[in-house]
This record gives sequence, C-alpha cells and structure tokens, in this order.
Amino acid sequence: MIYIWLNALPILAATVAGLLVGWLYHRLFGRASGGRPTAGFMLTAFLAQAWFAAILAGALILAPKQAGVWVMAIGSAVLIWVGFMVPAVIVTQRYRGVKPVTVTLDCFYWLAVMVVQAVVMQAIGLEVLPA
Repeated sequence: MIYIWLNALPILAATVAGLLVGWLYHRLFGRASGGRPTAGFMLTAFLAQAWFAAILAGALILAPKQAGVWVMAIGSAVLIWVGFMVPAVIVTQRYRGVKPVTVTLDCFYWLAVMVVQAVVMQAIGLEVLPA
C-alpha cells in the first residue's frame, strides 16, 4: 500500500476530478433529494472516490505497457467498472426497486468517474514502487 503514499498527489487530483464528475452528474440528472448534501455525505463521497482512485492507481502501475499507457489506463478503468462497479450498482439498486433508467444512468456515472480518474492520474504520472 506504499504506492498510495508515493502517489498521493495524483490520487488526490483524481479524487477531486471524480467529485467534479459527480457534481456535474447531479446537476444534469439529479432528482430532488431533499436539499443540499450533508457534510457526512460529502466526507463519505470524498473517501469513496479517494479509495476508487487509489485502487485504480495500483491497477495502472501494474498494467502491462504492451498496448500503450493510454490504452491500458482507459482499459483498466473500464475493466474495473464492468467487473465490479456495474454488478454492485445493478444488484443493490434493483433490490431497492430503483427504476432501470436510473440504474443505467448511475452505472454510466461510475464509468465516467473511473475514466476521468484514470486520465487524470495518467496525465500527472504515477510513481512505481522502488525496486
């Protein structure tokens, strides 16, 4: 987990970018949710986005370079999204009775977050663990 500390700046930048994607998503597609988000919700969102960025950073560091760094960056984000995010969102939201259109929008929101985070971290650069 030392890679997280070595890459704190790119992870933080990706976290902020992911939160901006969330802000934009809720401006465009948000439903009336009872007003402004609470401080507790914002802290939870920040921590979740930071964790997603940290896990993605690890995947980007370990990704093979044969296909090119940008292909692997975007591909890693899409693979994590389709392999983990989509099933979790679909199962939990459908269990709660959320409409399919909302589930679909939320799934694509998380795709946007993952791709934006990957692009930000790849653009800044990630430090590989010392040998």
